[in-house]
Amino acid sequence: MEKLLIVDDSEEIRKQLKWGLGKDYDVLLARDGREALLFYRRHHPKVVMLDLGLPPDEDGTEEGFKCLEGILKSSAFTKVIVVTGNDERQSALKAVQLGAYDFYQKPVNLEELRIIIGRAFHLFAIEEENRSLHTAIGKSTELGGVVGHCPEMLEVFSTIRKVASSDASILIVGESGTGKEMISRAIHSMSLRKDFPFIAINCGAIPEHLLESELFGHEKGAFTGAHAQVQGRFEYADKGTLFLDEIGELSLSLQVKLLRFLQERIIQRVGGREDIHVDTRILAATSVDISKAIKEGKFREDLYYRIAVITVKLPPLRDRKDDILLLANLFLRRFCDELKKKVIGFSPASIELLETYQWPGNVRELENKIQRSVIMCESSVIEPKDFGLAETAQKRRIPVIDSMSLKEAKALMERELIISSITRHKGNLAQISEELEISRPTLYDLMRKHGLNNIR
Repeated sequence: MEKLLIVDDSEEIRKQLKWGLGKDYDVLLARDGREALLFYRRHHPKVVMLDLGLPPDEDGTEEGFKCLEGILKSSAFTKVIVVTGNDERQSALKAVQLGAYDFYQKPVNLEELRIIIGRAFHLFAIEEENRSLHTAIGKSTELGGVVGHCPEMLEVFSTIRKVASSDASILIVGESGTGKEMISRAIHSMSLRKDFPFIAINCGAIPEHLLESELFGHEKGAFTGAHAQVQGRFEYADKGTLFLDEIGELSLSLQVKLLRFLQERIIQRVGGREDIHVDTRILAATSVDISKAIKEGKFREDLYYRIAVITVKLPPLRDRKDDILLLANLFLRRFCDELKKKVIGFSPASIELLETYQWPGNVRELENKIQRSVIMCESSVIEPKDFGLAETAQKRRIPVIDSMSLKEAKALMERELIISSITRHKGNLAQISEELEISRPTLYDLMRKHGLNNIR
């Protein structure tokens, strides 16, 4: 149980409070400021209930304030609830100004006091989680705006540092939303070409009949509407870097032209015959399975070996468990600054949801949901409802299950039910097993089966 230090010179009140709160907390009792500071330094309780009306010292110093200052000097994060008489409101306000968490006026009502103490412990837990996240941010590795400290991302950063200064073509592989363009920009910023243009184009976002002109440019009169000579992205990226996003969507005819450039460093504009020498480094990215595309004849194997001299594989967010809260906290701070909102962190239920949700949209989805949560949040703490993840999961569920076997659909539904119950009951395993009508051992087995045992 959490330790709760109660400081009061009345033995009767100390006994009454220990009797009333002893079932919920490990109650420590101190009769004066000296004993209180001794217990505090020995046990480091997160919450202290302090009677401001302690008898003054021999030199006339108000012992209650002296004790308060001593506790907060040891740790400013401790939640001190000061207790005063009805005629001591000014003293209570002074204590709050000095750093006390809250004040309570006698006579004591145990039910009211339980709520105040419970909220104090809850707030301490949230602030402690945020402090640990800030520490993690300080220890995390950042490269070109990409942040991470999980082993998979540290491996990615190590690879980038080794290859950035070379002119080798690099293929960045990863699901949509994992940060492939950010990685490509980081590579460019660390290369010898950093003072020259970085040009990006999404090969899957432009119709095929327009993409060739976008990449290679065109001559005047090459096609209807070509009223002037236009340079393409290759020429704009001369001496710099050209990033070809979703290169797996490139047509076979354009793959041939790209292959020729990689072999000879020469292009021809659409409708032109002049060979144009271009000095640009190619970085490419794809979210499709290139090996499968090669087997199906949709991607040239010889081109693959040209663009994938080095392959950088970005892990999906669901495999970066150590980074989810780190990134969530970074996005939270950014959007709080942008939106001028004072949100101190995530509730325990929100943290569980962040860690158990599968994030099919990866970092891009996480960023979107944190922005939404800051906008929708109505208190100082983000709750699960603020993310809007339930709506997203509901929209995705039908098409996903339609493409599954009965066994896979059953497993998915089982996992969704457990996650939903975890969120509702804030990780209380007794309540979860009761709601799902299964035994605790069965719940443990199912949580291990679905990778949810980290919430215990």
